[in-house]
Amino acid sequence: MRSWYVTMLVSTVVCVGATAQLHDPPDRGQPGDEMIQAYLKQETQKIHETFSQDFASPEHWKGLRDRYRQEYFYMLGLWPLPEKSPLQATITGTLTGDGYVVDMLCYQSMPRLYVTGNLYRPAQVEPGQRLPAVLYVCGHSNCGRNGNKTAYQSHGIWFARHGYVCLVLDSLQLGEIAAIHHGTYREGRWWWHSRGYTPAGVECLNGMRGIDYLIGRPDVDPPRIAVTGISGGGAATYWIAAADERVKVAVPVSGMADLPSYIENRVINGHCDCMFLYNTFQWPWTRIAALIAPRPMLFANSDHDDIFPMDANQRVINSLERIYSLYGAGDFVDSLVSIGGHAYRQDIRGAAYRFINMHLKNDARAVGDSEVNLVTGPEDKRQYPIGAEKLRVFPQDSDIPKDELNTTIDRHFVPTAQVQPPKKGEYETWRASLLAELRRVAFGYFPERIPPAQSDGEWLISEPGIRVSLKPAAQSGSAGKPARLLLVVSNPDPNEQAGGWLNRVRESGDFVYVCAPRGVGQTRWTRKNPPNYVERSHVLLGRTVDTGRVWDIIATARYVHAEHTDVPLYVAGEGPGAVLAAYAALLEPDIAGVIALNPPSSHMDAKAPQLLNVLRVCDIPDVFGMLGPRPLTLREWSGDAPAKVAQIYAAAGASEKLGQAP
Repeated sequence: MRSWYVTMLVSTVVCVGATAQLHDPPDRGQPGDEMIQAYLKQETQKIHETFSQDFASPEHWKGLRDRYRQEYFYMLGLWPLPEKSPLQATITGTLTGDGYVVDMLCYQSMPRLYVTGNLYRPAQVEPGQRLPAVLYVCGHSNCGRNGNKTAYQSHGIWFARHGYVCLVLDSLQLGEIAAIHHGTYREGRWWWHSRGYTPAGVECLNGMRGIDYLIGRPDVDPPRIAVTGISGGGAATYWIAAADERVKVAVPVSGMADLPSYIENRVINGHCDCMFLYNTFQWPWTRIAALIAPRPMLFANSDHDDIFPMDANQRVINSLERIYSLYGAGDFVDSLVSIGGHAYRQDIRGAAYRFINMHLKNDARAVGDSEVNLVTGPEDKRQYPIGAEKLRVFPQDSDIPKDELNTTIDRHFVPTAQVQPPKKGEYETWRASLLAELRRVAFGYFPERIPPAQSDGEWLISEPGIRVSLKPAAQSGSAGKPARLLLVVSNPDPNEQAGGWLNRVRESGDFVYVCAPRGVGQTRWTRKNPPNYVERSHVLLGRTVDTGRVWDIIATARYVHAEHTDVPLYVAGEGPGAVLAAYAALLEPDIAGVIALNPPSSHMDAKAPQLLNVLRVCDIPDVFGMLGPRPLTLREWSGDAPAKVAQIYAAAGASEKLGQAP
């Protein structure tokens, strides 16, 4: 392929000494900024460097692919794969252009999740003829009520005129039924992390169901399907092609960087949430694209794109070439670098069309008409080949389905666990199963047991690069050996510190210590909404900030307990701190008991700690119940949650160990 195709490329750009492209300067406004940024860099490199293990041998890579695919679907919120429901595809209108026909199409990728699109097809087709098809997935374009698809109509027109059926899909955000991609970027929907919900999963499913629609058409040849798009559409190209092997050709344009770029260089700040899955299994990011191998892929980018920088571009394509070489298919992956910023230009369009032509039609000729019928003009005065309103699937607002789930799909897309209390005699099995799954998908980066923190004289070091504050509080009772060690967890939000509650739970003879985990007090970092850099970066490393705080509490508890190994150690917390204390006790056997004041009842609560995927396993009452038979004191907790905890403790035969007080 390269023998002829290299003339199309500006360059493959293998400049080993290329300078990393930073998105914006590092935050320096809070005392913990440097600490957390150094930690994120350190953990990024650990994960990024593991990709070389995938190159070990063809047998190694191929032997892991089935496991990787299942992990991939899980990280998108798509495992187990949803049952394919009827598409109920509907064409609401049709118009005819010069050499093409456009159908206004709607289908349901799952019940009540409506996908709007425009289907472009040749005006003249021989009876019984089956054509290659292209799924075109849109990037973000502010076309309002008309949907993203109208901005990319020139691609649909070109493909239809050249003998393809092309389905141009709206994305979830900025589509005709507009929902949200910005849940954690801007909207404060941190429970997305606990639910394992990312809009990337919706875009992937919508595309896969679009392929279902295409191959069900009598004019489409199922073995000849391509997917392409730019920006958010470039990312969706990866999601879909990696997930669905019916995609035979992939041309992602400006759709992927890598973990060093996203996190170390803060490029994540330029992206919304649809660009990312939650990296539960700590993948090097390029592994996502590698799942497409050995199917043909053109990796296209621009040399001055500040959200898909060249240093990342080089690392990604070099790694992909290694993976493709394991199949003996190095000529099936190629890189195009165009001169300019984040946009389509003639060389990108022409190369994309030519690459798809070559692999779906065995036609390697240069494309000379890529610039026909383009959408032109500034954003507020766009000139369209087809009037944008004519491409609406739902012409009037009143036509939009009343039962749509699009605008609330984040609350429905990933099923949450419905955990029933165990029956008598089944508690240990029930608990072991839940704990194992929590360790797998919420605390996957934790070792079997977290080691004690180490003191540097001023701080405790809970893990390399993380400082934790530990302060003794006033002791009660006489000096000497304590009756009980009490480790109190400081809340991340200083407004949540009530203070006086501690006097109600402290007992005579207690030695009391106050632990401020990462991001609290003198290790707090800058928070800007958007882009919420620190919190969003953590999930790309398979964790959350609150997962790290659980680590800090455990490491601190082990440090404190090491001085008095024969004295029981309890952890205590208020509000969100109570939940963090419960998880620490669940994962650390040396913690003898928990005292919890007014904890939130669910991880859906805005004040609750957020732990990756936890709601796919259990919720807060289940976690408190899993502490049995250790002593647990619950105070100022109303609603149904305390009753469920009591039911679980009864099944554990430990009702006497559960104390509840108003």
